Amino acid sequence: MTLTLLASCTDEGKEGVNNQLSNNQDISADEGKIVADNPILWADVPDPDVIRVDDTYYMTSTTMYFNPGVPIMKSYDLVHWELIGYVYETLENSLRTDLIGENNSYAQGSWASSIRYYDGYFYVLFCALDQGKSYIFKTEDIENPDWIRYDFNRVFHDASLFFEDDGTPYIIYGAGDVYITELEKDCSKVKEGGVDQKLLNTGVAEGLSGAEGSHFYKIDGTYYLTMISYATNTPGVARCELCFRSDELLGEYEGKVVLCDSMDYYGNGVAQGGIVETPEGDWYALLFQDHGAVGRIPVLQPVTWVDGWPMMGENGEAVKQIAVTSDAESWQESTLMYNDEFDYDENKLALYWQWNHNPEEELWSVTDREGWFRITTGRVDSDIFHAKNTLTQRTEGPTCTSEVLLDASCLNNGDYAGIAAFQSFCGMVGVRVDEDGKKYAYFARQTRGEEMSIVTEDEITQDEIYLKIEYRFSKIDENGIITSEDQARFYYSLDGENWVKIGKGFTMSYSLDLFTGYRTALYCYSTIAEGGHADFDYYHTTKGER
Repeated sequence: MTLTLLASCTDEGKEGVNNQLSNNQDISADEGKIVADNPILWADVPDPDVIRVDDTYYMTSTTMYFNPGVPIMKSYDLVHWELIGYVYETLENSLRTDLIGENNSYAQGSWASSIRYYDGYFYVLFCALDQGKSYIFKTEDIENPDWIRYDFNRVFHDASLFFEDDGTPYIIYGAGDVYITELEKDCSKVKEGGVDQKLLNTGVAEGLSGAEGSHFYKIDGTYYLTMISYATNTPGVARCELCFRSDELLGEYEGKVVLCDSMDYYGNGVAQGGIVETPEGDWYALLFQDHGAVGRIPVLQPVTWVDGWPMMGENGEAVKQIAVTSDAESWQESTLMYNDEFDYDENKLALYWQWNHNPEEELWSVTDREGWFRITTGRVDSDIFHAKNTLTQRTEGPTCTSEVLLDASCLNNGDYAGIAAFQSFCGMVGVRVDEDGKKYAYFARQTRGEEMSIVTEDEITQDEIYLKIEYRFSKIDENGIITSEDQARFYYSLDGENWVKIGKGFTMSYSLDLFTGYRTALYCYSTIAEGGHADFDYYHTTKGER
């Protein structure tokens, strides 16, 4: 198919904009609306897709190699989000997902899901590069799901699931070249003899590169495909949002830049995500922005239809504040961080926790010792990146803290346990036991693939120790100045009141090597002999104001 790429946002994109949105100043909301700040969630929630079913919105996003996987959130107004579950507990059992030897799924796992609702079923589609496969899960009740799973031995890269008016399902996917594949009506497999062809080439024009991140729709009889392009024709902006449209599913597509702006943050463009219509007839785009060490954060933008194009933002710029219809009196920022006392009646963790790769179920517990989370080592590992049963939560901007009480009394010689600022460049504060049985409170740094370096340590003679990490992420201040902090500080305490800062400053850095924002990780691993365990009494977090 041929493709025509039209000019980017012009004055036509400035029509029909009202006081629901603003780029640089505080706004007031109409009656029945509330004003929210972008990002909607200051946390790592990349590749969002969104649908509305009746009065409820559902969002899926990417957490890659963390399990459970493909988080599902719900909202009634697009700005207050609640985590309600996941698509799977573990996706596969393989050398990579189980961290066997040097095998791993870092930067891979499940990517860029697509969520759809059709004829009484919710569908979630995604690929997993490390498995060389794609998956569709479907259920009639997404809040209490009994998932039906279909496996495809093909990688449908950054795919979108689409149902034609007659119920025929298609997968639209690819990077640069975009393809379309027809499925059986129940989405169980590729339809033999069905459509399976190249749909279009996103092309290279006006400085734009091949696009990816498909989101496909049919709106008022026209077919729309929105995508992200990683090069732009706007100086200083690293990404933009494209839209392609056609009057026929397999027809000629024309393209247009519908948003190319970074909200003044390091040129990181706001792009890639789903669009959705409210019951009131308003349209919004739920996109994301790379935001330094905290990760890729979700940003809600208004959509104004101009000459049949879904123009995003206002006057070609992404808005920093947005008004939405809501039953709430005001916007209260949602969070994905969770205080946990580890008081559970069964061996099942709260939804906010995710494991680094597949867990070893028999080697962790929240019931063996009432009110404590326990990690028992089952093998010898070289470092935290190889360790099993590392438990994580997201961090959040602009600032946050994570604190635990660790009981190290049952660590073996050669064991390490504590909490970490977890990314490819990792900072750890915890307790280690040397070959002679002496215990040390230590701070260490490690880049994945290199040896861990203990920066400083203090010998301790007690078993219980308090550990804390303070995070400070880069942001734009009230004067529009970008702070370049992305710093973490590490502390320990012997009494929970008097804290010792251990080590010097630690500069966090987002790396594609892991491809996720910094998380706080609770860890325990053995370097000499398996069988030791670490107990964590609680996990407490705080979040700073914007």
